Amino acid sequence: MIAITRLWEAHLGLAATEKELADKTARFLKAELKRAGVTYAELAKRLEPHGLKETEASISNKLSRGTIAATFLLATLAALEMEGLRLEDL
Repeated sequence: MIAITRLWEAHLGLAATEKELADKTARFLKAELKRAGVTYAELAKRLEPHGLKETEASISNKLSRGTIAATFLLATLAALEMEGLRLEDL
């Protein structure tokens, strides 16, 4: 199992731990928000049509803690009108 995990990490560039992956995902989202010129307040508004009720503070907390649910990640990608996410980009 360890060999498979190492192969997976080497092939996809994924993190070695859950915390590391969470941190990478948070950094990725922060960078994409900055690139798009979208504030946390604006993101909160854009998430509503995707079924998420967030506030500027809740988004800030999620990204600073790295506690990002898959639903939040996917809704954020949709709110930013991104067509996809490559795991290598994390």
